[in-house]
Amino acid sequence: MAIEKVEKIWMNGKLVRWDDAKVHVMSHVIHYGSGVFEGMRAYDTPKGPAAFRLGDHVRRLFDSAKVYRMEVPFTPDQLSAAILETIRTNKLRACYVRPVVFRGYGSIGVNPAGCSIDVVIAAFPWGKYLGPEALERGVPVRVSSWTRMAPNTLPAMAKSGANYMNSQLIKLEAIADGYVEGIALDLNGYVSEGSGENIFLVRDGVIYTPPMHNSVLLGITRDSVMRLARDLGFQVVETSIPREMLYVADEVFFTGSAAEITPIASVDQVPVGTGSRGPVTRQLQTAFFDILECRKPDTYRWLTPVYEGEALESRVGE
Repeated sequence: MAIEKVEKIWMNGKLVRWDDAKVHVMSHVIHYGSGVFEGMRAYDTPKGPAAFRLGDHVRRLFDSAKVYRMEVPFTPDQLSAAILETIRTNKLRACYVRPVVFRGYGSIGVNPAGCSIDVVIAAFPWGKYLGPEALERGVPVRVSSWTRMAPNTLPAMAKSGANYMNSQLIKLEAIADGYVEGIALDLNGYVSEGSGENIFLVRDGVIYTPPMHNSVLLGITRDSVMRLARDLGFQVVETSIPREMLYVADEVFFTGSAAEITPIASVDQVPVGTGSRGPVTRQLQTAFFDILECRKPDTYRWLTPVYEGEALESRVGE
């Protein structure tokens, strides 16, 4: 999906014009992929825009940077405030937010000593990642020939740009073969995740999802769905999932900041359940969007108002 240009980007502590947010071509990140990032959304609510799980996304950004020994030159509170400022400055309501921490210009070679640590935050409108009809109809996917990173090669817990070279191979292969998305297996042939999404299966009313040791990113939307599902009375099991479970599951769906909760209609041309969104997926979508769109109280306190002093309707009367 094309990027929709907005007015300003936050860059190293200052808001700059979109067209002026540039890095040098000899920056370390361009040559070695030495950057970590986050993807999060703000939602348009009856009381104004609100960022979804802001503190959790910022914490994961700092965790990713720590794994790669990158000292972020701002505090978590400063970056949280900068994210809200960027949304406000661009007068956005519903939007996608992309904070990035990367090694900049300074030296060449694998050793990044001497390179700056730069931080940018972009916020811009972005629709449904897997298509406007995907949340209801589901998407066709294939099991990828590319596997996820083996343990002790690249850290799956860190949301680094380098990891997404693997994701690009999975995505490009799927699109070339006529699918919307791919599902990667791990080193041992167990289900891992999509190119940019976590995955869940439903079988006989029980919800299954791969655990951390299957080379998955610990998604924040993943965690949100697990909490919602348990509070709705579902049993949620984190366990290694063999590939064939994808074909016999009653429902399969993706989760992610971009994908939100997207049903999978078929895997390798084998219909999942009835071949469209199932009842468990629908129930979870309803519970998820009821909170984000303030139809139900935000009892989890997932929403942070973009404007100071704003009282979200979901918090009134709590």
